[in-house]
Amino acid sequence: MITPWGFPDFDAHEALHFVTDEASGLRAIIAMHSTHLGPAAGGSRFWHYADDADALTDALRLSRGMSYKNAMAGLPLGGGKAVILADKNRTKTPQMLAAFGEAVDSLGGKYVTAEDVGISVDDMIEVARHTKFIAGLPVEEGQVGGDPGPHTSLGVFLGIKAAVKRKLGKDSVSGLHIALQGAGSVAGGVARHAAAEGARLSIADVDAARVNELAKVTGATVVDPAAIMTLEADVLSPCALGAILTEQSIAALNVPIVAGGANNQLATREDGDRLHARGILYAPDYVINAGGIINVSTEYLGDGGPELVRSRIEAIPHRLEQIWAESEGTSRDPADVADAMARKLIGRG
Repeated sequence: MITPWGFPDFDAHEALHFVTDEASGLRAIIAMHSTHLGPAAGGSRFWHYADDADALTDALRLSRGMSYKNAMAGLPLGGGKAVILADKNRTKTPQMLAAFGEAVDSLGGKYVTAEDVGISVDDMIEVARHTKFIAGLPVEEGQVGGDPGPHTSLGVFLGIKAAVKRKLGKDSVSGLHIALQGAGSVAGGVARHAAAEGARLSIADVDAARVNELAKVTGATVVDPAAIMTLEADVLSPCALGAILTEQSIAALNVPIVAGGANNQLATREDGDRLHARGILYAPDYVINAGGIINVSTEYLGDGGPELVRSRIEAIPHRLEQIWAESEGTSRDPADVADAMARKLIGRG
């Protein structure tokens, strides 16, 4: 029997909901880490896990990350996350999405959901038929909301520029080599921003068709996924799945900067120290990748328009600078500094 209390990533989570709907085949976990600042907000991930323990670990890590992300972005929201456990064929039906929507609705607004890995805007439209506690829905041009991916990409790109300025003393990525792990929505947006400013790109993704298409429109070089982490470059930008920065992978890095959009990039807490010890500047993931939640939260809360979204995203480099300055002044690694800041904001400092 799986219980959360003994899991390394259980962090006084306020609630965990294990959802089963036999008629549709739905199996899901909704994790609410903190509601100190507002309703627990975070996307829904549709993924095939090797076992249930992996799914629970993902839900715990992702929901805690959302608490930190929302707090550091200055949003009146707590942190939560849902993982929908897909079968090997990744079977997804309207009935399954409907059952998930009903599960979200049963929480009465304590959890607010949106898109994440494996869940599309169309999927969210289906979920929205069964709950109002949702964001990231299609909107008219010029309105707030819709796909959070482009907003995440913008924030990550601005964060990369801030890291380049701090570590390399350059105001632009023009002529710099960026190694991009991933070719999905967020990675694709980062690649387009970087290419437009004149960066040289190397991109890797397990989806050959997707990475080749992105390379075609950005002039990038396609790299084997097994090689991207050891490539010599100015910036490594992880924009796929998490836990890729390990003791072994950090020892093999050949870059001065790691700044990307993937969630939970550090496999363990100690890996932040390992990056710092190597002199590699790290942009804490939940700070740099907050653009998407900034967009959908503004949609859900209805507290402003596109100008507010843009200004909130443009504040990401400032928050990173604060973290890096404190890191330099205290000799603590940036991930540790960011965690301490976030925990204080959610009343756990």
